[in-house]
Formats: sequence, C-alpha cells, structure tokens
Amino acid sequence: MNWLGSALTSSVGKKVVMATTGLFLISFLLVHATVNALIFYNDGGETFKVGAHFMGTNPVIRTIEVLLVFGFIVHIVQGLLLWKQNRDARPVRYAVKKHRSPWYSRSMALLGTLLLLFLVVHTSNFWIPNRTNQFVHGDELPLYEMMLEKFSQPAEVIIYVIGCFLLFWHLWHGFRSAFQSLGLNHPKYNGLIAFSGRAFSVVVPGVLVMMPISIYFGWIR
Repeated sequence: MNWLGSALTSSVGKKVVMATTGLFLISFLLVHATVNALIFYNDGGETFKVGAHFMGTNPVIRTIEVLLVFGFIVHIVQGLLLWKQNRDARPVRYAVKKHRSPWYSRSMALLGTLLLLFLVVHTSNFWIPNRTNQFVHGDELPLYEMMLEKFSQPAEVIIYVIGCFLLFWHLWHGFRSAFQSLGLNHPKYNGLIAFSGRAFSVVVPGVLVMMPISIYFGWIR
C-alpha cells in the first residue's frame, strides 16, 4: 500500500484529494443554501422549520455530517500543505512578473483561512449549539428565532456578508480547478464547466448572503 500513500502525499495526489473533498463540500453548500432559502417563503419560519427538522433528525443526513466534518478537515489540511509546498518551491519572487495568475488564484490559502474563521463563527452560532442541545437534551433549538435574533445585530450581518464574499471568491477559482485536478478537462466541456462554476459561485453565496440582509431590514419576519 506504499504506492497509495505516495500517491496521496505527492503534489498531484494532494490536488486530487483537494478536488474530491472540494466537490463534496460544494454539494453540501447546494443543500445548505436550498434549506436556508426556505425562509423566503416568509411564513413565520414554518417551512424553514420543516426543512431544518429534517436535516437535523434524518439519520442519513446526520451520518453525512460526520463525513462533512472529515471532508472539511482534509480539505483545509491539504490546502495548507499545497500552499506551503508551492511557497517552498518558489522562495524567491521573480523581478519580472509577467503572465501572473489572478490574485484570487494566488491567494487561495489566505482566502481559505479567512473563510475557515467565518465557518467557525457560523457553526458556533447555529450548528454546534443545536447539535449539543440535541445530544444533551434530545431537543432541537429554535433555529428560526435564533436567526432573527442574530441577524438583528449589524455586526453579525457584516460578518456574514464578508463570509459570503469570501465564499464567492473561493468558489470562483476552486470550482473549475477541482475538475481540472481530476483530469476532467476537455475543450468540449470546459465552457460548460466554467459557466456552471461561475453561476454556482454567484447564486449560492448570493442566496446565503440575502438571508441575514433580509432579516436585518425586516423583509423577513
């Protein structure tokens, strides 16, 4: 099995792991944004509560959550290892900087780290307290009411706006890169992949950021 360990720790292997976990996390984002979008029914949170209850009690979803946490950890660790590897390979910056990649491509480690800090805040606000309460007391917390309370505070709204902006930039580069790292790179499909990545990068963070904004301005009650 040494060949497997070598493959996973090589530069190409790290990129494949990053791509695989990234696409898994992207699928989670789609589900997460869909459930959050239920608040836009603006029915006092009734529809959202049904979706949140399903996500919080379905055994399949709860199992996937464990894989999700593992995926996050692996994605972050591999990302930092790749960043360090690339940095060590180019210790001296070139005096002439021609044909440089976009700034967000060169700043994925920084953007990813800031995004991680946002995820810590987000999970501390909702996911961790809810799962802890379920484990200790067997009950779900009133997530909708918690959202109304949290997003009535300007500081919380600003944090989430920044977090969604970071997510947008991370996805803008990462979505297409994931397919390239997996070898899914063909002139016939590259245009569709690029369009899908850009659309996903705009729509999903856009839906997520509209949630705190809508609550803060009273569009959703």
